[in-house]
Amino acid sequence: MNHRILLLCISPLAFSACANVAPEEAAAENGFIGELPEDVLAIAAPFQDLNAVMIDPTDGCFVYRHAGPVETTFLPLRTVSGRPICTRLPEQSETG
Repeated sequence: MNHRILLLCISPLAFSACANVAPEEAAAENGFIGELPEDVLAIAAPFQDLNAVMIDPTDGCFVYRHAGPVETTFLPLRTVSGRPICTRLPEQSETG
């Protein structure tokens, strides 16, 4: 009898291991953009991780997750010529 109860308690855990670990809905939940726009893909430099891209809310520019030998950090997504790729123009200073 105790074995049946144990089996009933453990079976949901065993079946949950078969579930998809990262469903497509989770891509939006983790902050990364699921599918980059064609324009961004066309101008992004090739050495960047385009699977882990988000928009920095402070400046509206795309950033990507860079896993370096010491730490993982977010770097600006850049074009082949080295310019950052942003969703809006930089704000102009109100001088003068």
